[in-house]
Amino acid sequence: MTTTAILTDRAAIGRCVHEAIEAQPITDIHTHCYTPRFGATRYPGAEREGLLLWGIDELVTYHYLIAEVFRVVPAMKGSFSYEQFWKMSRPEQADHIWKHLFVERTPLSEACRGVLTTLTRLGLDPNEKTLEPYRRWFAEQNPDKYIDRVMELSGVDQITMTNPVFDDTERAMWEEDASIGDDPRFAAVLRIDPLLRDWPGAVKKLAGWGFDVSADFSGRTIDEVRRFLREWVDRQSAVYIAMSLPPEFRYPDPANPDGDRFIRDILMPICAERGLPWAMMIGSKLGVNPALGDAGDMVGKADVGAVVNLCRDFPENKFLVTMLSRENQHELCVAARKFGNLMVFGCWWFLNNPVLIEEMTRMRLELLGTSFIPQHSDARILDQLIYKWDHSRRIIGKVLVDKYADLVEAGYHVTSESIRADVARLMRDNFHDFLKL
Repeated sequence: MTTTAILTDRAAIGRCVHEAIEAQPITDIHTHCYTPRFGATRYPGAEREGLLLWGIDELVTYHYLIAEVFRVVPAMKGSFSYEQFWKMSRPEQADHIWKHLFVERTPLSEACRGVLTTLTRLGLDPNEKTLEPYRRWFAEQNPDKYIDRVMELSGVDQITMTNPVFDDTERAMWEEDASIGDDPRFAAVLRIDPLLRDWPGAVKKLAGWGFDVSADFSGRTIDEVRRFLREWVDRQSAVYIAMSLPPEFRYPDPANPDGDRFIRDILMPICAERGLPWAMMIGSKLGVNPALGDAGDMVGKADVGAVVNLCRDFPENKFLVTMLSRENQHELCVAARKFGNLMVFGCWWFLNNPVLIEEMTRMRLELLGTSFIPQHSDARILDQLIYKWDHSRRIIGKVLVDKYADLVEAGYHVTSESIRADVARLMRDNFHDFLKL
């Protein structure tokens, strides 16, 4: 049974916030993790046999750390090369990164610290000089049961997947067995980037799948693409529709009339019909250094005006938005003050660093109160849920303590009940309530 108390000093506020944040289940609204039925990394050997990535070799070869190790061991002519690295097996890549970033240097970066936090929370010693003790431990784990352990340690009650329908491997899995996503621990998200980023290519694929479509929108194209989206929303039981968009994204965009028409005549009507938000992750420049693979992407400042135009022109639609550039954050917060159909969420990718998470959380609380979603993990490796939520909980809690202390100084009665309610809104309820609007 919970009790309500008026809190008058910072220490009492700190204890209450800490207890509330530790007890509050989190719905992680954006990850790239999968149910075990999609197949999983296999130990020993760390071979990839599916889409669920987990374990020490995946953690250490995450693209953040691949980019970082090439800072330490540059790909220079006559020395270690990108080609040499990509020819290595995954365990060999992991050994290379562990040696150069964790053994021979102090692992100060947030990406390195995250690996250490994860190991420690799992009960492992993060000071091993080789990865072999970790590999033996992970070889003893059952992936399905391990998901439960990770969710318990991270305090996550549901993991929201990302399910790109234009990825041939994943699409084939859904077509073979539509129940593949039926795991109450997970929710599906329909990812459809090519329909906006490469309309001609997407139309070609749709035609190959039996849809009567044309790149010029003639004939039955609009109805057929709407049918395609309905079929996949239903097949996946998707909770929202998502796209990752470049900094150059505009709406309206005179340079991309096909994109405007797709949004106006297809995407917005389907989202409104099904009551689904359109989640836009805006600001990623792909492949500025292609030799780095997934680690070669960059950040760019985007146009918040495009988000404003969409929220204004489609008031019956809902928009979940996160932006990658620090320079976009203030303007995006101000935009959210103007439109109730805009939900700002998370500190994405290059913003997932403590100094920026704290800055953004403070700014959002000051501009939006508790009407936003402070974080998502964006985890591609299951184990990352542990450290990303461990680190973020601490920062969110620190900022909340400061803000409640400000209210006490202003003469307001801060109660334990209101703190628990605020934490629930931020960590879970705002997302679920927004889906139901």
